[in-house]
Amino acid sequence: MKPDYKNWMPKGMVLGSAIGAGISILLLIVFGCTPLLSSGGVKTVLTIVFSVISLLMVVMTLWMFMMYQSFSYNGKRQMSRQIIEGLAHYVHIPDEGVGLDVGCGSGALTIACAKRNPKATMIGIDRWGKEYASFNKALCVKNSIAEGASNTTFRQGNALKLDFEDESFDVVTSNYVYHNIPSSDRQKILLETLRTLKKGGTFVIHDIMSKAKYGDMESFVKKLRSMGYEKVELVDTTKGIFMTPFEATWMGLSGSKILMGKK
Repeated sequence: MKPDYKNWMPKGMVLGSAIGAGISILLLIVFGCTPLLSSGGVKTVLTIVFSVISLLMVVMTLWMFMMYQSFSYNGKRQMSRQIIEGLAHYVHIPDEGVGLDVGCGSGALTIACAKRNPKATMIGIDRWGKEYASFNKALCVKNSIAEGASNTTFRQGNALKLDFEDESFDVVTSNYVYHNIPSSDRQKILLETLRTLKKGGTFVIHDIMSKAKYGDMESFVKKLRSMGYEKVELVDTTKGIFMTPFEATWMGLSGSKILMGKK
């Protein structure tokens, strides 16, 4: 049995966009290229409208397809695998320790960290919302079994209010999660995650930490240091670590950084 980590660009979204493009093109043909409407202002307006919509839908479909190909675990680029394995490389959990992965999705990062730390336990949580309907707890468990990672546990949870006591974990991780959560203060979400970290524990959090989404992260790093956190740094992952600047731009991942450090 092989693991199935799905794709960060859901196939349903790609197919939905393709269907939308097809319908737009069909309507363009019907209203613009057939005698259904006589020549005149209405036909001209509809032709222009459906031409624009068709072009936008085709471009969107091509973009989604390229994203799907790049993120595929079985494709040539395998960016998702590169990111997951790259993040897991930073995660070191003491024997008998416990780590938390916030927004585990299909379990990829949780499992990768568990495999690198076989004498520790990783807990993965996610809300598993309808946006990613193919991601669920059963899939995570199945993938964990396929990978031979028996030191994992998965449960439903909310990143905005974690159901754990302060200082519960030796490590906390997350990958491309918080930017998807509607919030005017994502730094507050980070602090909620860090609340659960034990004294001496480490954190590895990867996301699109642009100023538009997160505010001033350099100031946030200084804030964490003033709170007693150690070795806090922001690592830009768009300059060759996980992707090239060009990939980050066309994929909409500009600003991707790892926030890491020790409590």
